Formats: sequence, structure tokens, C-alpha cells
Amino acid sequence: MSLAALSLCDAAADIREGRITSTELVTDCLKQIDAADEKVQAWTFLDRDHVMRQAQAADEHRRHGRPTGPLHGVPVGIKDIFDTGDMPTEFGSPIWAGRTPREDAAAVARLRAAGAVIMGKTVTTEFAYFHPGKTRNPHDTNRTPGGSSSGSAASVAARMVPGAIGSQTNGSVIRPASFCGVVGFKPSLGLIPRTGALILSRALDHVGVFARSVEDAALMAEVMAGFDPEDEDSRPIATPPLLATAGSKPPLPPRFAYVRSAAWDQAQPATQEAFGELVEELGEAAVAVDLGERFGRAIAWQKIVMEVEMAHNLHRDYETGPDQISEPLRKLIERGRQYPAAEYVAALAARAALNGLLDEVFNEYDAILTPAAPGEAPLGLESTGNPVFCSTWTYLGTPAITLPLLRGESGMPVGVQLVGRRGNDARLLRTARWLVKTVGGGGRKSSAPGPDSRKGKSG
Repeated sequence: MSLAALSLCDAAADIREGRITSTELVTDCLKQIDAADEKVQAWTFLDRDHVMRQAQAADEHRRHGRPTGPLHGVPVGIKDIFDTGDMPTEFGSPIWAGRTPREDAAAVARLRAAGAVIMGKTVTTEFAYFHPGKTRNPHDTNRTPGGSSSGSAASVAARMVPGAIGSQTNGSVIRPASFCGVVGFKPSLGLIPRTGALILSRALDHVGVFARSVEDAALMAEVMAGFDPEDEDSRPIATPPLLATAGSKPPLPPRFAYVRSAAWDQAQPATQEAFGELVEELGEAAVAVDLGERFGRAIAWQKIVMEVEMAHNLHRDYETGPDQISEPLRKLIERGRQYPAAEYVAALAARAALNGLLDEVFNEYDAILTPAAPGEAPLGLESTGNPVFCSTWTYLGTPAITLPLLRGESGMPVGVQLVGRRGNDARLLRTARWLVKTVGGGGRKSSAPGPDSRKGKSG
């Protein structure tokens, strides 16, 4: 087996225990990039010599008996909206071509402190919005990988790296992870600081991770989590033991609130049928729950907050380089400038009440079970797909994870999304691992958590 197929946790353990070296692992990952990236095009910046120097330094560090971090010598991909002090960060826009930051973003700095090798910068859509980049879906290069963290999702799916980071302001972690058939984890708002990353919306921006197993996602998130005084939504709390909790057995079998949501009619028939089969298989562990009419307005409120705050945060780019901005983004900025202040404030204020109503659901259920996306990745590269099944959970700042447990009629991955109580990230990860083991046959020893044979009839 190629070392590039190792899970992130297995790779870290093998390096730590001397079974492989970082140089060997990185060499195999570069070979996989050479073999796959001409078609997939997941990377916007990759300096092979620089990567190898990092790996060699990691091996030298270990040979001298120095302490090693939990990701020592393991290569990871970085979405090109996170500053990297040794690589360009260009936000997927020609306006910022050649931009070279002086410091790492907080998430990147914490990955380095954990010993990770920064493989390179993965493709993002323009300003992490809808206008596609060059990346294609590794399962079918005629289909979108999703956005905006397209390169990060595709690089993990194509086994170019065992883990990568992305961001989500609407559906930019969960949707591409679903389309590419990997685990995507969006923690609670503020758990991982956003300092040094492109700011689109303070209220909505989340740092997320892509990996091949729940445990891998937990490990990556844990090393990045923690208080940062420069992020106004970061809280001075102890870092939750995400990996240890994810790997533990639930004290009781989890119970799931099966939520179709107001977007259910936008799900493909194959997705609706596959979820019906999944719920049937779970039996009494899954109960259909209607969150009520008020939750149906959350998608519209998310849109208001996103468009107003993006219009504010991207105003300089819009005013100085309008001809360098795509038409969809220009229209978003123009809409964002037109909302009445009262409407924006009301959309922000509504989150607290909805989270309060969700608390009642989570008093009875361990997680909400719902689609990650309407269905398989759409054919064509002009669109990154519909994020509608992610909007509510991004708006509310709740943790969410997608698991590659389903397939559509074309054989493409379809993700199962679990949503947890805000701040209860570790418990959500534990529940997700239970679900994978119960219905998906996944596990840390797998090179990738492959989808099972459950299929819908159209898609």
C-alpha cells in the first residue's frame, strides 16, 4: 500500500513510532499529486523542494530525540484564504495575485506547532464564494468538487494529503466533503480561531477540516482549537478532548432527530430515498422531528447576514477592482449594501432564540440527522452546487459533520450530515464515529472511509 493512502492518525503514529519517516510519506504524497493533479487540479501553490525540506527537518528533529507534536511530519493542505508566512495567499482572486503574508494564520501556526508539514495551498473559489476555481471532482472530473474549499476536499479525496483545512460561511466544508466522499467537520463557531484568514462574515465564518475518518478530523481540529484574543468569537475555555472523546464508546446508544428541514423539496429523489432507508435501518434510534415554521426562516436570515457582512468586508476590492470581480460576487455585494439596518440586526438577533429551541431538541437527542447536500455532485464545472442543507447550521454556529455513507445512482458519494449542540463538538464526533461503525463499516485502520452500497434510484 502506498503511504499516501494512510489515514492521518495512522501516519502520525507510524512516524512517531519510527515505522516510517516524514520524508517517505511526503515523497509518496508528491508522487500521488504527480499522478492525479493534472486532472484534479487541487493545488494553487506547491513547492516540492520546500515541502521536502520541511519533511527532512521533521525527521532530523525526531532523530535527535526532541519532543514531537501530535501531527509530527504529517503533510496537510491549506485553503488559500489562510495566511502562510512562507507561501503566497491570494484568496482565489486576481486582485491579490502575488500577495505574500509575513505571518501564519492562527490555524496554520497551530498545525505547524503540532509538527505538521504544510504541503501547499489548495484552490479556493473566488473570495471563498461561488465563482469556481480550476479544481475537479476526483471521482468524476466532469463534476464539481463543491465549493468554496474545493481544493482541500479534492486533495484529501484523491489521497494527495491525509488532511486539509477549509472554511465555511454557508456550506463550504460540508458540501464539498459530501461531493468528494470524505469526512468534513465544521466545529462550533469560535472553537478554531480565524485570525489571519480572509474575513467574509464575522457571524458566519468557521474554520473546518477534511479528513478520511472521524478520528482524523478530531485530531486536526483539536490541535487548532483554543482561545485566541484576536478572534472576537473565541472563548477562553479549556480545549476539548476531541480525539479521545471521538474514539470512546457512547455511554448509551445515540438517538437521532431526523430533520428533513425546509429545504427537503430541494433534495434529489435518490437522496430522499436513501435517507429513508438509513432511518429505517436505525429503527427506534432515529425519530422524525419537525423543528417548526420558524426554522424555515433561518435560510433567509443566513443569506441576509452573509450578504451584508460580505459587502462590508469586501468593499475595498469592489471599489478598487470591480472589473476583477465575477458578476455573481458583484451582485452579492450590491445586494448586501441595500438591506435596511433593522433587517440585518433582526437576522442576527434571531439566532439566540433558534439555538434556544434547538437546546430542547438536544435535551432528548444526541444529534440531528439530515442531508449534507441535495445529492451527488452536479455535472459541469460552472457551479459548485447548492449549499442549502448547510445554511441553517452555519447561521446558528452549531457543530456539523458529514460522513460518506451513501451513494447516488451514478455511484457518486452522498454525505450524511450530523449536527450537534453548540459547544458540544466532542460528543458530536463520538456520535458520528458510532454511526460510521454501525451503518458504514468505517474505522481508523481504513485508508479512507469508503461509502457503502446503499443507493438511491435517481440522481
